[in-house]
Amino acid sequence: MPSFAIVDAHVHLYDVDRFRYGWLDGVPKLKRTSLLADFDRARGPVEVDKIVFAEVAIDPHLHLEEAEFIQGLADQDRRLCGMVAHAPLEKGKAVEADLVTLKTHRILRGIRRLIETERDPSFCLEPAFIEAVRLLPRHNLTFDICLKHWALTYGIELARRCPEVTFILDHIGKPDIRHGLREPWWGQIRQIAALPNVVCKVSGVVTEADHAHWRKDELKPYIAHVIEAFGCDRVMYGSDWTVSQLTHPYPSFVEILDEVLEGASESDKRKLYRDTAIRIYRLNG
Repeated sequence: MPSFAIVDAHVHLYDVDRFRYGWLDGVPKLKRTSLLADFDRARGPVEVDKIVFAEVAIDPHLHLEEAEFIQGLADQDRRLCGMVAHAPLEKGKAVEADLVTLKTHRILRGIRRLIETERDPSFCLEPAFIEAVRLLPRHNLTFDICLKHWALTYGIELARRCPEVTFILDHIGKPDIRHGLREPWWGQIRQIAALPNVVCKVSGVVTEADHAHWRKDELKPYIAHVIEAFGCDRVMYGSDWTVSQLTHPYPSFVEILDEVLEGASESDKRKLYRDTAIRIYRLNG
């Protein structure tokens, strides 16, 4: 375990009694209310002193209520100091009304509109979507890119077309670890890392391997490649809890990262585990 408290830049919290999350119907293991007390039980010996909430694909038209709910949790626990909320960016300029409402919540730091769930990921390059993404810097907001490895080319192009926007690539671009595929993901990671407006979350990695039979040695090359491509000052740790519960206990991924980082300086470890997330999501403000 790290010798210092870490920042978890990707945590899902939800209340199934209060809201509906249709996707949970297909994942019965996760279909239960999961709040900060549950997170604390799950993290075990890992000390976490700052948490960023990532939107949970709540049912349509409930995203503003979700953000209000999360701000209420943050008002009771100072560790919850960042929120990446959903906004329907496909609305183009009209989404600004949503952004203004979301900005009333003091912990709002970024927006995520899932791309991975769309049959055609090219929708993120439609003029209206790009127009909406370009509004984000006006509100001092980042954008989390969440897509599968086979759609990474769209994320690269989105970041190229919006150089004024800060992007965070979620879950290292979801490579196909299960089947041992590297290309084209391997080369595309270098392409997106070459864009100065993109950083990467080292999160959601184990879930891209075989859920029942994954091995550390399968994961480590993908993690190491991302860290080498971006550098420690442009990567951040995220647990992807609760989704991580499908494959491993919370401390297991931290142990894997520690092994990948063996020999790294204390400064570089702090960048991955703390400093990048604090800087990008403005968690000290």
